Amino acid sequence: MAVVRRRASDIRLLARMMRGEAEGELDQGILMVGNVGVNRIRANCSDFKGIRTIPQMVYQRTCPTCSHYAFEVVEKPTFYQKPRNKDIRLAERAVDGMRLWPATQALWYMNPKYINHDVCVTPYWPTRNARFVGRYKHHCFYVATYKECPHFGY
Repeated sequence: MAVVRRRASDIRLLARMMRGEAEGELDQGILMVGNVGVNRIRANCSDFKGIRTIPQMVYQRTCPTCSHYAFEVVEKPTFYQKPRNKDIRLAERAVDGMRLWPATQALWYMNPKYINHDVCVTPYWPTRNARFVGRYKHHCFYVATYKECPHFGY
């Protein structure tokens, strides 16, 4: 049973996002990126108030007046690749509620290599109170603190 609403087109969109964000991280890493996306829909706190659908989550901007998307891959040409059957199955598993640690309750992830080091530290996000919970391959996962999301994560 799905933990968020879904249509076939939503699953394909989520599959494209997951593949683009985590290709090369094996199926587990791709699924964990899907976990974060689904968690953002379910959380209704922090930066994700009012996010109720997969398209809203995928196309969310980093701020109301910003031109950048929350998921970097949305701005890249590789995002528009057709999802593979394997990617679609992984997206379905994420929407059906399959969770893998450390992304079980994570609302954010990042690849520390993009900020010139390979250490998972809690990044400075002025609008977020996040806590590092774990790493899988190149992605570091973060949950919201109780102050940030009293009913989700932490």
